Amino acid sequence: MADYFIHFSCLLDVGSPGKAARALALFQEQRAADQDADDPEVAGFDLVRQDAPEGSTLWIHDDAHGDVEALIRFVLRLAEDLDLTGLWGFQYALTCSRPRFDAFGGGAHVIDLGARKSVGWTSTHEWLAGALNGEDVDA
Repeated sequence: MADYFIHFSCLLDVGSPGKAARALALFQEQRAADQDADDPEVAGFDLVRQDAPEGSTLWIHDDAHGDVEALIRFVLRLAEDLDLTGLWGFQYALTCSRPRFDAFGGGAHVIDLGARKSVGWTSTHEWLAGALNGEDVDA
């Protein structure tokens, strides 16, 4: 039997040590609230300060089975709560414990923190399928 995984590891600079501390507190509060939830908000990733205690950069990474949608929701919440601006993005990898067709790939997302929305994404699986079907794809 094969196991399928999503992996990611990215950095988010929130601008100040105080905002980084607040982000960590929000993450821990949500994690505690999620303990009995059927659809947890912050499942599938962990959050740590990159250069503690004075750093403003957060390291966000999966905790075995990443959840891309949960990561996006949480970053958008941080953007709102911490008044973050600018573009931010991350990549993810789709992997499998055994060789399987369509089991490997990945993608990337770009988020406009100030507008509080996703502004673009790509999937290697969809790109490849389009290219093989003769669609006009950017290299």
